[in-house]
Amino acid sequence: MTHRSGFACFAGRPNAGKSTLTNALVGSKVAITSARPQTTRHAIRGIVHRPDAQLVLVDTPGLHRPRTLLGQRLNDVVLTTLAEVDVVAMCVPADEKIGPGDRFIAEKLSALRRKTLFAVVTKTDKATPDQIGAQLLAVSRLADFTEVVPVSAVAGDQVQLLADLLVAQLPEGPELYPGGQLTDEPERVMIAEFVREAALEGVRDELPHSLAVVVEEMEARPDHPRGLIDVRVEVYVERPSQKAIILGAGGSRLKRIGTESRRQIETLLGSPVFLDLHVRVAKDWQQDPKQLRRLGF
Repeated sequence: MTHRSGFACFAGRPNAGKSTLTNALVGSKVAITSARPQTTRHAIRGIVHRPDAQLVLVDTPGLHRPRTLLGQRLNDVVLTTLAEVDVVAMCVPADEKIGPGDRFIAEKLSALRRKTLFAVVTKTDKATPDQIGAQLLAVSRLADFTEVVPVSAVAGDQVQLLADLLVAQLPEGPELYPGGQLTDEPERVMIAEFVREAALEGVRDELPHSLAVVVEEMEARPDHPRGLIDVRVEVYVERPSQKAIILGAGGSRLKRIGTESRRQIETLLGSPVFLDLHVRVAKDWQQDPKQLRRLGF
């Protein structure tokens, strides 16, 4: 049997369903999801293992017209990734009209040399058959796509078909990652992402972009019978008013963030965790090169 291996990248504007689709294809959660735009802030690799192929999916931040230095750096992450993969799949939601952002991204992708381009119409579970048909036609006019595929990551509709079509475009080659490995994300990065995902739930529109999370310390207690791991995490915002939102009345919201994220962290580490959360103000960090480096951007 011919074995194929390679990389495919999901690109699109913010909140187009790229992370949810990545998780559905991998069959496990490797990327956090949220209804808030610009949830993804770096290229996340999810690995699909098959007898005939190893497909490495790269979920990227949403391409957009940046208003901050952080936004510029996120776009740089996307453009760098696009240059390195075998297939680029542009994601467009089925329930939203084509807009300037989609046309901007389609132009960027069309300018790529020697790249196979797919279009994926996502979130078909939120649209009627007529809406899906109209969106497929509209998307097909944006660029010269090799395939245009409607999928619902939530319902699982046509996810396997998309995987088959992506694999067919990969070069022949051996496995790139050990069998069973689902991502190459470091544990500290995934822990920070779990905390940020929990913190994003239910916040006001202006806050999500101002949130950054850093794991400062991780240390197992050698004398603990169940191998308890102490994890110290700093949650950064830009203004004192945002800190008050994250803390909540009497610290109630921060406690909920800790409870929700600790469950996922313990699953990831396979050990009980003592999660020590702190909220800090880093004024205007999205525009400060020094602070961006400190926060990993």
